[in-house]
Amino acid sequence: MMKKGFDNELYLKVQSKKIKERLKKFDNKLYLEFGGKLFDDYHAMRVLPGFEADSKIRMLLELKDICEIVFCINAGDIERNKIRADYGITYDMDVLRLIDKLKSLGLQVNSVVITLYNGQPRAESFKKKLEARGMKAYIHTPTKGYPTDVETIVSEEGYGKNPYIETTKPLVVMTAPGPCSGKLATCLSQLYHEYKRGIQAGYAKFETFPVWDLPLKHPVNIAYEAATADLKDVNMIDYFHLDKYGISSVNYNRDLEVFPVLKDILYKITGEEIYSSPTDMGVNTIGKCIIDDKVVQEAAKAEIIRRYYQALCDCKTGNGDMETAKRIKVLMNELDLKESDRKVVDVALKKAETEKRHVISLELPNGKIITGKQTELLNPASSLLINAMKELTHIPDEIDLLSPSVLEPIQKFKSKDIEHATLNLQEVIIALSICSVTNPIIAKAFKNLKKLAGCEAHASYIVTNGDKNEFRNLRINLTMEPVFYSNDLYEVE
Repeated sequence: MMKKGFDNELYLKVQSKKIKERLKKFDNKLYLEFGGKLFDDYHAMRVLPGFEADSKIRMLLELKDICEIVFCINAGDIERNKIRADYGITYDMDVLRLIDKLKSLGLQVNSVVITLYNGQPRAESFKKKLEARGMKAYIHTPTKGYPTDVETIVSEEGYGKNPYIETTKPLVVMTAPGPCSGKLATCLSQLYHEYKRGIQAGYAKFETFPVWDLPLKHPVNIAYEAATADLKDVNMIDYFHLDKYGISSVNYNRDLEVFPVLKDILYKITGEEIYSSPTDMGVNTIGKCIIDDKVVQEAAKAEIIRRYYQALCDCKTGNGDMETAKRIKVLMNELDLKESDRKVVDVALKKAETEKRHVISLELPNGKIITGKQTELLNPASSLLINAMKELTHIPDEIDLLSPSVLEPIQKFKSKDIEHATLNLQEVIIALSICSVTNPIIAKAFKNLKKLAGCEAHASYIVTNGDKNEFRNLRINLTMEPVFYSNDLYEVE
């Protein structure tokens, strides 16, 4: 069993308490800029073993009586169909997905704000779609005078041009499907309108990473840099905080760069100097919930290597650039990390070289590494899954978990459109689930799949999106060599 380095229950308790304490400092109205993923925060789960993917939602559920949620989405992201990589869906569709999930949990979603609107047709269409489904939607245009002309920003020509979002709860959580979605500007726009109405509302920021009270070069903070290397984020000592309090804390370049402007805007709106540093603005308590620093450091180092492989593959497929991979490689060098530190890598590459075909390796919970390769019926991912189920259930290798008589009709049907088709991971999982109804051995093996959560795997090739999604569903941490499976321009899912 994976060792825990993080106390999730403690986190839920202290984090909700911290937010309530910040709320009390203002006129019972706090706009909380909420960074990171609301659901499925797998990055935090990987670098902080013990952190649960739904922790942020559980924390909000503890605050649901006093909180409501506003989504921000950049009109430019809608226009260019920006994709959320972990789900393969566009940002606008992700907003709809998240609203449905939040409502099903009993959380109040107030509205959606389309930010930086400049006549984008898709953004206008998305607004109409939201309104047709009964969801309030607002349009915010670029703020006149930003970032240098504070007089104009904090005026009827700046924030005053934005429509006021009517809210009823003391705590307003401002969230988004991804970065650069206009959360901060929307919070400040609301503050402007609140003060015009005589309400001394406040602003605070909840951002999981970087962890302000860990060292600058702690692997958890470096893993955050690796995760945002494409954005060119760089962790830095918060020199505003150090100068004011003599305390070293960690923030990142974008927050530090914008803070002087933000400080001036807040002072112009409120007439008070509320915060002296970006660290002051934060309410994150995650660093206080680390219970085993060694475990957390090792997990973070593993994540940095995974991010490096992802960047290499993104470059190969045209979804990224080599500069991102180079930045992560520099971070690896800082911690003296090598690709071979990931044990499954060498196993997959050596097996692929020996077999002269592509291979995926997997480290099981007991430390044993197994492999899967392409056969006449199965692709490497499918072979690996069946081999893993056999190993976990102690089924002899010579026994077919799935009979060829079951698989061949599926392959035959698939081959009508695809020459020499092998079965992918989803097709095999469906076949196994059907057979498990009548076969108790398969049923037992199928239940053992949950033991693969958190296991490490490496492919000697770029796995197709369909198989990647199934690895993600099984919560297997997959990395891949930046090598195409074949020379075909069109690869079958």
